[in-house]
Amino acid sequence: MSIVGIIANPASGKDIRRLVAHASVFDNNEKVNIVRRVLLGLDAVGVNRALLMPDYAGISERAANGLKLTLGVESVPMTTEWTQEDSTRAATIMREQGAAVIITLGGDGTNRVVAKGCGETPLVAISTGTNNVFPTLIEGTVAGLGAGLVAQGIVSGAEAIRQTNRLEIWRNDAIADIALVDIVVYAGQTIGARAIWHEDELDQIILTHPEPYSIGFSSIGGYLNTNSSDTTEGMAIEVGQGPLHVLAPIAPGLVRRIGIKAHRRLRVGQGVDVLRFPSVLALDGERTLVLHKPEPIQVRLSGRGPRVIDIRATMRAAAVKGYFVRDQDPPVSA
Repeated sequence: MSIVGIIANPASGKDIRRLVAHASVFDNNEKVNIVRRVLLGLDAVGVNRALLMPDYAGISERAANGLKLTLGVESVPMTTEWTQEDSTRAATIMREQGAAVIITLGGDGTNRVVAKGCGETPLVAISTGTNNVFPTLIEGTVAGLGAGLVAQGIVSGAEAIRQTNRLEIWRNDAIADIALVDIVVYAGQTIGARAIWHEDELDQIILTHPEPYSIGFSSIGGYLNTNSSDTTEGMAIEVGQGPLHVLAPIAPGLVRRIGIKAHRRLRVGQGVDVLRFPSVLALDGERTLVLHKPEPIQVRLSGRGPRVIDIRATMRAAAVKGYFVRDQDPPVSA
């Protein structure tokens, strides 16, 4: 039996960057429509069950209304707290119930918390957030088709799935938290509105994969990363008065010049010490961990990020196998 989980974050695409920058609002009605198209794609390739995370906006409840589906659509049996921990808990339950793939609707932050619970279950990450580097823009129907092809074993993991890196915060000889895209050391001692946008309060930026086409702080590393073709390398950046300035889009519509004291590449297994105290660590764009006094904390680049399905490669592999093409049935004789 093939099972696919779906986690749609009702809070993604609505943070304060709609007020302080020029980010678009991604409303929950559109998320309902995307999940509906995902379900239709899953159904078309014969997936048996879809497990949906319950949410306060009723996305999971509304998505299947009125659809004529062969696959069974169920709500994940879980206690909800209407916090980001719901996504972690839902991913854990989906994995334990045998989901072959988990589809997410959200941004970098959504996928960060899902990655804490999904284990080896691969993700299809559909972008519905703000500064999205980890998820991508995928049409829901195609995402459902691709996820279903992998869940059904029509396209193998070797053809479709890639391993990603992550950043690990090591505190007291244990992992305190993770990030999939960036960790920013930021001046202050409060979480506040979570999102960050003031460039003058940046101190350090640590990245999993700096790319020049990214939005957000990852773009800064992308513009500095001019000599490396190794896509497994990360980067550590010290921000402040120094020999370089980088012009970068740190949020939608916010293009700023950022002073760079120093920067270096990070290979898997290498780390960088947190240098500023007190400070706040922002994980994938959201202020999360407050550090009130100096202590030994290191951020390390790890190869243990979530496994991700490449939908383009999946659809290409299925097309090469001839999955979508059938001989026409001969006409029935009178």
